[in-house]
Amino acid sequence: MAFYRFESFFERVSAATGIRSQTELAAVLGINRSAVTQAKKKGAIPASWVLGLSRKFGLNPDWLEKGTGDPKKNKFCHDPEFDKIPKVNARLCAGNGSFEVGSDIQGFYAFRKDWLSRKGSAGKMVLMDIFGNSMAPELKDGDTVLVDESQKAIIAGALYAVGIEDTVMVKRVEKHPNSLVLQSDNKDYAPIFLRESEMDMARIIGKVVWVGREYR
Repeated sequence: MAFYRFESFFERVSAATGIRSQTELAAVLGINRSAVTQAKKKGAIPASWVLGLSRKFGLNPDWLEKGTGDPKKNKFCHDPEFDKIPKVNARLCAGNGSFEVGSDIQGFYAFRKDWLSRKGSAGKMVLMDIFGNSMAPELKDGDTVLVDESQKAIIAGALYAVGIEDTVMVKRVEKHPNSLVLQSDNKDYAPIFLRESEMDMARIIGKVVWVGREYR
């Protein structure tokens, strides 16, 4: 099933863009060929791929990802002042780590292009929900954050989406000479220290540049 999902996606991409090989797809997306191979094995269609192809070729992102709707009817292209950022299924844990790391797109949300350009690279941004309370009161359970995956350089004390093995979380990150420290705002949670031999376990997914909160 996973293999078929990727193959269906690639067939749509090929039909609409003329991309004929996975090597060409990697070149268009600006990624390594190995990333396409891994996505194919997992049946994963990263949100950044869908967004990038949608923008470059004027395609409907819902059609690209799921095969639904009109391929060329990109409802997001009519307003030049706004850009659409995908919200993915993956949730960032403000606690001990989330195993919900899916890249499936739930929907797209509009932000002004001029605002996005001041915050970072819109083409590398995704929206993700928070669950847990380790980052309270700054981030609360149910908040939605905007993560810029192009910003991976660590600024001490800034908020980052961080992956450790199969988990993803949101933390303040500090890089020390021989360690990486993941800090929680909630003092009930102890810092996570990754020593030099463990630092390769962590990957910086991107910097949190905005948070939205829905009052219930």
